[in-house]
Amino acid sequence: MATAQAPLHVAPSADDGLALRYFTVTSADGTELQAWTNDVVGPTVLLCNGLGTNPYAWPALLDPDCGVHVISWNHRGTGGSERPADPEHVGIDAFAEDAIAVMDDAGVEACVLMGWSMGVNTMFEVTVDHPDRVTGLFAVGGVPGDTFSSMLAPMFVPRPIRKPITVTLTRLMKLAGRPLSEIASRLPIGPATYEVLTHTGFMLSMPDPALARRAIREFLTTPIEWYMHLALHSSLHGRVSLRSIDVPTSFLAGKYDVLASSYDMKTAAQRIPDAVYEEIRATHFISMEKPDEVHEALLDLLDRVQE
Repeated sequence: MATAQAPLHVAPSADDGLALRYFTVTSADGTELQAWTNDVVGPTVLLCNGLGTNPYAWPALLDPDCGVHVISWNHRGTGGSERPADPEHVGIDAFAEDAIAVMDDAGVEACVLMGWSMGVNTMFEVTVDHPDRVTGLFAVGGVPGDTFSSMLAPMFVPRPIRKPITVTLTRLMKLAGRPLSEIASRLPIGPATYEVLTHTGFMLSMPDPALARRAIREFLTTPIEWYMHLALHSSLHGRVSLRSIDVPTSFLAGKYDVLASSYDMKTAAQRIPDAVYEEIRATHFISMEKPDEVHEALLDLLDRVQE
């Protein structure tokens, strides 16, 4: 039976000045993914992006002079990637398969893995399953598994009830997905909406508001019921054992992040030999709010990998 496709993303125009090219990768189960690269000359990094997010969330890496060759993809059913024939074949295990497919397609035997948000779960899962494919790890605003238990920490919600609350909210949003998607698709993401969003505390102001609006606009093209379907399956991913991690690793946390506890990131870093932990004044949207600091931390990690 044919599966519904994700809405097509808006491709960058030639005069955008962004280092960004899309291409198609077929994953192990036959799902066609919309992959992307910045085609920059430099050490290769596989970006395991935040759930349902897109390249525009990474302004520093879309700079032709960033010095880092990035390969990545859009999640199943988002940003031009098709939904799998089996709609239940989603979640962190499936995303890890997709990560390997992108690496194989690019002819990359091993490289640094970089993750944001739920993508941190994905990169650690790849590392445990395929340690020979990983030379370093860069975790941005995310924890190595059991992410839903890490949410709401800055709001002083007790740990035992964080996951029940966030999973229940996700289920309710999935049930209300169609009407919510209708609203989201009509929401104008202009300067006024951006100003409101960046004064809520959920996200802060950003150096490139135009690109931030583009990232938000593209994120909202994913039907909310499908996004919540992906999120619920991702919530099943448990905490990954860090005992076998022996590559250079860095954690970059946002002090005001309500979706990934900085405390959990710090304690994870303490369980990996010589891991670096840094906390900056940002929310979950670190790469858009503090692109230069994120880029500098990534370059530092790449230097450690090459030593």
